[in-house]
Amino acid sequence: MTAFMEPETVLTNAMLVLPDAVISGTIALKGATIVGIDSGNSALPGAIDMQGDYLLPGIVDLHTDNLERQVQPRATSRWPSRSAMVAHDAQCAAAGITTIFDSLCLGDLGFEKDRIRTFHEGMADLDALTPTGLLKSEHFLHLRCEVPAADTIGLVEAAIGHRLVRMISLMDHSPGEGQYADLDYYRKIRKASGLDDATIERRIDELRAQRAKLRDPNRRALLALARTRDVPIASHDDRTVEEVAENLADGIGISEFPVTLAAAQAAKAGGMQVIAGAPNIVRGGSHSGNVSASDLVNAEAVDAFASDYVPPSLVEAAFLCAREGRMSLPAAIGMVTDVPARMAGLEERGRLALWCRADVVRVTVYETLPVVRQVWYGGARVI
Repeated sequence: MTAFMEPETVLTNAMLVLPDAVISGTIALKGATIVGIDSGNSALPGAIDMQGDYLLPGIVDLHTDNLERQVQPRATSRWPSRSAMVAHDAQCAAAGITTIFDSLCLGDLGFEKDRIRTFHEGMADLDALTPTGLLKSEHFLHLRCEVPAADTIGLVEAAIGHRLVRMISLMDHSPGEGQYADLDYYRKIRKASGLDDATIERRIDELRAQRAKLRDPNRRALLALARTRDVPIASHDDRTVEEVAENLADGIGISEFPVTLAAAQAAKAGGMQVIAGAPNIVRGGSHSGNVSASDLVNAEAVDAFASDYVPPSLVEAAFLCAREGRMSLPAAIGMVTDVPARMAGLEERGRLALWCRADVVRVTVYETLPVVRQVWYGGARVI
């Protein structure tokens, strides 16, 4: 055992997914730190037999909307926020996610007013729960800023200094833009929410006029605010090469969920890192008709996956990519651990390596389905 202090937890007879290899071996944890990694099984009496299961680094999820789904489990039913936060935390931990970027929306375009309430209550809940030790994973804030909304700047000004803010993205969900470039698709979505045709058409006209007035000044103001914090800035739903060029000129380093292959390739060519949705991989395509994440993988135009709206999708997407031969298992696991950790400046986690953070996930593969069985967060078993 390669260790320099007596370990508290020894996990043996495991397939260790290291940064560049998978080996049969043993890992030792002391406090919140990995202190030993070795091939072969341990003879220590207290070693815990992993029965040949995989051990992965704790997953780092840079974008999850899962809290919103716990807060509003039905369109007309809102759940108490603190209970929703605890459920969200547990669901993410059970999916192997030990570092969670809660992606909360700032800015209202007139259709999802409760998102702003979720933002305010979510921040308050994290402030209250984080010191208690009741959460199973570590939470950070990813501020999703709706660029053309009238209230965005004030909301961001109030939130930008929060200690948990570790990522900021600029998004535009105006009709005719990004993932809503197809206005017929936009109309279908709004009609499904119960709006009549006349209301939808009036709101399309209003929102496009609002975007023409506010988009550029709001974007400049948001970029200035974002640069007051040393955190990554991402674009969101890039569709065209021209949009990517604007992002590059503004110093934005991450393209989150590009909706076309051309945009993803332009982002990569310009030196940006690209995040794709893991549900897109698992489902075999986009739920909204955008580019297939598998096509991005095949074109080497994606660096990392995020769970978006399904926490278990991250483990499933990584194992699926490896099983289909798109990349090695260490490379695939790196797309949900090491790469996103480094994107966020959290270089002490995301790898099974000496002196890294002891976030460890045990996975068994049932038929072709990877199933999370146990999770250690900071050396303590939480699942």
